[in-house]
Amino acid sequence: MRYHKIDNQFFSYNRNQFKKQLISKSIALFVSNDEYPRNGDQFFPFRQSSDLFYLCGIEQEKTILLLAPDHPNPKHREVLFILKTSEQIAIWNGHKYTKEEARSASGIETVYWLEEMDFVLREAATYAKTIYLNSYEYPKYVSEVETREQRFNKQIRSLFPLHAFERSAPILYALRLIKSETEIELLKSACKITNKAFRRTLKFVKPGRFEYEIQAEIEHEFAINRANGNGYYPIIASGKNACVLHYIENNKECKAGDILLFDFGAEYANYSADMSRSIPVNGKFTERQKAVYQAVLRTLKALTDKMIVGELLENLDKLSKTLIEKELIELGLFTQTEVKNQDPENPLYKKYFMHGVNHHLGLDVHDVGDRNIPLSAGMVLTCEPGIYIQEEGLGIRLENNILISNDGPINLMANFPIEIEEIETFMSIS
Repeated sequence: MRYHKIDNQFFSYNRNQFKKQLISKSIALFVSNDEYPRNGDQFFPFRQSSDLFYLCGIEQEKTILLLAPDHPNPKHREVLFILKTSEQIAIWNGHKYTKEEARSASGIETVYWLEEMDFVLREAATYAKTIYLNSYEYPKYVSEVETREQRFNKQIRSLFPLHAFERSAPILYALRLIKSETEIELLKSACKITNKAFRRTLKFVKPGRFEYEIQAEIEHEFAINRANGNGYYPIIASGKNACVLHYIENNKECKAGDILLFDFGAEYANYSADMSRSIPVNGKFTERQKAVYQAVLRTLKALTDKMIVGELLENLDKLSKTLIEKELIELGLFTQTEVKNQDPENPLYKKYFMHGVNHHLGLDVHDVGDRNIPLSAGMVLTCEPGIYIQEEGLGIRLENNILISNDGPINLMANFPIEIEEIETFMSIS
């Protein structure tokens, strides 16, 4: 791992909080992510299951966690199964966890090789009536590829057909929704690295640079600051590309007079930042660009002020539409009369602002969380309004990461350049 070691008490606490909510005489099982083949004997870089990492901190493939809080043998109430290494594995693929290293990372005393799991699991199941299985339950997630977790769950259901089965996700997602002090510090680290990368690009961007060159600068800064890499594939969108919400080609030349829209975030210890900024390629905003930029910035500030304990995301969405609609009228994109006569099923603002403004943030950039419950202290969310004027080839999005607290919203990106004067000043310094 690149990041500084996390105190294993963090993972022990998470496991204990999870176990408290299991019904009597139950066990819970968690499995690592797959290694996904790229080509030949190559795999895509391995990224651990967020849920498994949250509970044990192990960053290795073919890992299984067994929690059995009512097991009569105290040594088997928390058990970790890991891949047994060999000289050949070490030569070809490098070092793997020893049992002692796995204990140190996770805080779990009982560690077995994966090949020893069969008896230990069957014994634990004899004392249990219920088995909790995990699955990724993000509503927008759709995959045609069967995951290791899905295959594992089928296997367990087949091995123990007479047991009752429950879902771990509702318990885990409620726990992950409220960030601990450790998690907040990890998110702050991800934001700090993201800030360094953004400031680096402000000095690098100029007409003639290609979007992929700018991406390389960002990723260079990530690497030298111990980030895992990107929290998500970065958007480096110049000119009309900024009007494509999920533009990731990053292969066009940046031209004088255009705006460059960034949407990127460093991932540190699997926790991701998520920042959007929009800057002038030549270092100076035009008057029109300034007007649109300030409209988005005013909206960002107004929305952030409302991100308080007890507020609903639905209300923030409604407010964002009201604010943006007013700004669009001021920008001359339509009139108040046209708004009064618009089709309520297809309001005019949707041509220029077509996405939501908040999502939860944490181990996943679009983190788990119930959008229908009020904001609570410890939640971390994005705030990201935008205006996209395709006919002008102009897209502006600004995004900060906000910690909800009892004392009001805390902007984790408060020291990121965002005001027009800041942006232009940084870009003028070579």
